[in-house]
Amino acid sequence: MTANPGRNRKQIPAYIIARVNVTDPAQYRKYLDAVPKIIEKYGGKALSRSINPLTLEGPKETRRIVLLQFPSVEMAKAFYNSPEYREARKLRKGAADGKV
Repeated sequence: MTANPGRNRKQIPAYIIARVNVTDPAQYRKYLDAVPKIIEKYGGKALSRSINPLTLEGPKETRRIVLLQFPSVEMAKAFYNSPEYREARKLRKGAADGKV
């Protein structure tokens, strides 16, 4: 029997971590209303959304933290680069800034 490292390998999930500073909550709500169905379309789910994160070490984190899980890196990239999410990101413009 020969080894095949790619065979029967369990797919490892991929995560998107966003740190967001919301500057216009009303406009940001439009973004939040649009995004969950797009995340689900690409097999993703929100694992955590924290408005007041706990900082145990280092500089205090004051931004909102969002943790999304996808079945694979490919699906996470497909979500982020999808036409639907590109449109949804326009709703976030001027309402929040951050790092993804």
